[in-house]
Amino acid sequence: MSRGAVEVAPDVLDVLALPDLDGLADAKVRGAECLWCPQQLTAETAVDFGVQHVPVDDTTSLSGMKWYPRACPDCTADRAHRGLFAHAPMCRLCRTKETAADCAVGRGLYRLVRDCRR
Repeated sequence: MSRGAVEVAPDVLDVLALPDLDGLADAKVRGAECLWCPQQLTAETAVDFGVQHVPVDDTTSLSGMKWYPRACPDCTADRAHRGLFAHAPMCRLCRTKETAADCAVGRGLYRLVRDCRR
């Protein structure tokens, strides 16, 4: 099953804690290898987080650079699961059963866990 690009809100990507580009292997920057483990990725196996841009105002040599983060489903589900447990207790919406569905971050993390565990 192809996972393809997923719509992941910037706030959800923040919780997933994508690694800094500085020192990241070329295969990870290109999306050929999982961001968090050494697994080689294909279009069918990768969870694609879309094109990311380093802010132009960044003072490093990476300023303005585009990169293509992708990850394996297992690492994505694990990160999203841990992120959900870290996020939910601190989130006013997630703490209440009646309003939990209103939290875009909680919903996004839950969907990543669900979709990547299939």
